[in-house]
Amino acid sequence: MTTAPEPRERNPRRNRRPTLEAVAARAGVSRATVSRVVNGQATVTAEIREAVMRAVEELGYVPNSAARSLVTQRTDSLALVVSEPPTRVFSEDPLFSTVIRTVSRELETTDKQVVLMLAGTPKSHARVERYIAGGHVDGVMLISMHSADPLPAAISRMGVPVVSYGRPAVAVDMPFVDNDNVGGAEKAVRRLLETGRKRIATIAGPLDMIAGQDRLTGYRNALRDSGRRSIVAVGDFTRESGAVAMRQLLEDDPALDAVFVANDLMAIGALQALRQAGRRVPDDVAVIGFDDIEAARFTEPPLTTMRHPVVEQATAMVRLLLTPPAERRSDRVILPTELVVRESG
Repeated sequence: MTTAPEPRERNPRRNRRPTLEAVAARAGVSRATVSRVVNGQATVTAEIREAVMRAVEELGYVPNSAARSLVTQRTDSLALVVSEPPTRVFSEDPLFSTVIRTVSRELETTDKQVVLMLAGTPKSHARVERYIAGGHVDGVMLISMHSADPLPAAISRMGVPVVSYGRPAVAVDMPFVDNDNVGGAEKAVRRLLETGRKRIATIAGPLDMIAGQDRLTGYRNALRDSGRRSIVAVGDFTRESGAVAMRQLLEDDPALDAVFVANDLMAIGALQALRQAGRRVPDDVAVIGFDDIEAARFTEPPLTTMRHPVVEQATAMVRLLLTPPAERRSDRVILPTELVVRESG
């Protein structure tokens, strides 16, 4: 019978993380001094800082992020809250992926991370609210808000720094970065008027969202100035809703000769519906969209549209959130839009 080998004596020091005290002993300074160095405080001489960092490297010390948060009251995390269901965020609309990618890139340079949170249902609203109230993030960025969304008011009451991508859809005093939705829609409709179009319809976005409201306002402003009447159908910013709305418009007013569509995805759907109805674009019906997504260049015909500066807007949102209120030039940033002329209108 073989005898089992004697178990090796466990080394209590093996795999133990180096402590703040061990770094202090190696550097010949106090524990408080090491804490100030690893937390980035500037009240330490360059010579002492160098000695501490050398000890940190030699011992392989890794700061305990939870403990550091207790001292600094910072988590170095920012929440990006999207008030849409996952099917919308991760489907065909490139707006969300562009914003997420831009925010992540901006935060990389500041050693902060983004926490993506989806809030498309009442249950998820409550979950997001609890998470933010629990102090898990240092600030919040809100995108794609609807008028019934409870989060803007709730977060404002918490006193957590917050910035909105787009003007808030509710009456909350909140910093925001938006693009000129009203002015951009006016430019688009004036383009159609200048090219001789007489019966100009619109496919509006959802009217519980500021972008939908403002782009409809711009359309109506331009038509009112020209003395023409409004012809309106409403979509939900998806390709399918654009096709449905375009078919409705053709049924309501077969003589229409132009349509301004409140986003490019709906415009792509409208182009499909026009083609199926035997209408030539732009000969019979001119089409102008809004956003200038990549797919707009590859439609048939290529889509004329208003460029929505998504990357610039997301970048400005991050920078506004990271700027202390006392140092901000303004809590409201409005970026210009640009007409991109292609073949559809």
